[in-house]
Amino acid sequence: MYDFEYFAPTKVAFGRGSEDKLCPLLKEQGCKKVLLHYGGGSAERSGLLTVVRAALKGAGCGGVELGGVQPNPTLSLVYEGIELCKNEGVDFILAVGGGSVIDSAKAIGYGLANGGDVWDFYDGTRKPSACAPVGVVLTIAAAGSEMSNSSVITKEGKEGGLKRSCNSNYARPKFAVMNPERTMTLPDYQTACGCTDILMHTMERYFTSGGNMGITDAIAEGLMRTVIANARILARNPKDYAARAEVMWAGALSHNGLTGCGNDGGDWAVHGIEHELGGLYDVAHGAGLAAVWTAWAKYVYKDCLKRFYLFAVQVMGVRPSGTREELALKGIEAFGEFLRDIGMPTTLTELSVNPTGEEYRKMAELCAATGGGKKGSAKVLFADDIERILRNAK
Repeated sequence: MYDFEYFAPTKVAFGRGSEDKLCPLLKEQGCKKVLLHYGGGSAERSGLLTVVRAALKGAGCGGVELGGVQPNPTLSLVYEGIELCKNEGVDFILAVGGGSVIDSAKAIGYGLANGGDVWDFYDGTRKPSACAPVGVVLTIAAAGSEMSNSSVITKEGKEGGLKRSCNSNYARPKFAVMNPERTMTLPDYQTACGCTDILMHTMERYFTSGGNMGITDAIAEGLMRTVIANARILARNPKDYAARAEVMWAGALSHNGLTGCGNDGGDWAVHGIEHELGGLYDVAHGAGLAAVWTAWAKYVYKDCLKRFYLFAVQVMGVRPSGTREELALKGIEAFGEFLRDIGMPTTLTELSVNPTGEEYRKMAELCAATGGGKKGSAKVLFADDIERILRNAK
C-alpha cells in the first residue's frame, strides 16, 4: 500500500425531504449573496427551484441566477458566471442539478477566487489557490461531484471541444443535499449513464498495478456489486426508492476518494479517452465510458491480471473455475453484458460515433499529452496504444 491522505469535508443531508435542511445549511455558511446555478427547465418544472428560492429567502440570502448548463459544461458559460458573480458581489455558489452543474459551479468558484484565466487551471498551466464556496442540491446520481475535488469543463472550438479536468480540494462542496426522490423522473438512459459513471469512478481506482489495500478492495467491490444490482432494478422499476437511494449514495462515495485509499492514484485511462470523445463528439459521459471500456480492458488485462481476476470473481460473480486469464476474460465479458442489459453502448458504433483515421490519432495524442505523454496504471499507455484501443472499440 501507499501512504495517503483522505479528506472529505462535505456535510451531507440525505433522504426524503432533505431539501428542508437547505435553509439552515445556508445559514451555517454565513453567505450574503448566492449564485443559483442550474441547467434546463426540469428543475423549474419539478418545483425544486421554487423550494430552493424559498430556502434562500428564509436564510436571508440575496440571490442571482444563471441557468443553461448543458451536459459537458462549457467554458463560455463559466466565463459568464464569473462576470455575473463579480458584478453582483456573490459570495456563495449553489449548484442545483447533477455533475455538469456542479462542475460548472466549481469552475465559476475558481474564477471568482483567483485572478487570470480560469482555463489555466484546466489545461494545467496553473493550479488554483482558492475557490469560492460551493453548495449542492443534487438531482442526478452519477458524477459524484457533490463530494469530490474534481471538475470537468469543455472549451468550445470550431473543430470540436477540448474537455479537461481540474482536481483541487479547494473545490470540495461545503454541503450536499441529496434526496433520492429527485432522481425518479430521469430518463432511463440518463439513469444508466449515471450508474456507469459511478462504477467507472471506482473501477479506475481498482484496476491499478500496485498499492492496493484489502479494506479498500472490500469497500470498492461492495460498492460495485451494489450499483450493478440496483442498476438492474432501476432498469425494471425506475420508481424504486431504495434502489435510487443506494445508487445516489454510491455515487458520492465512489468519487470522494474512499475507494482509492492506499493505491497509486488510479488508472484513469478510460476517463482520459472518454474526455477526448466527449470533447470531439459531445457524447454523454457515461455512455462514452461504456463504449470504450471493453476494448481498454481486453488491451490491458494481461498486465493487471490479478485485479481483473478479482473483479471477475468478487464483483461479477464468475465461478472460480479455470485459469486466472480465463476468469479475467469472463469477468470482462460479464461486465459488457451488464452494460448492454441496462442499455449502454459497448462500442463506438453503438455510440453512433465514427471517427476518421485522423480523428483517432488526434484523440490518442491529446489523451496521452494530458499525462505527459502517457496514461494509465493497469498498463502504461502511450499514444499508439490509445489509438489501438480506440480502433478496437469500433
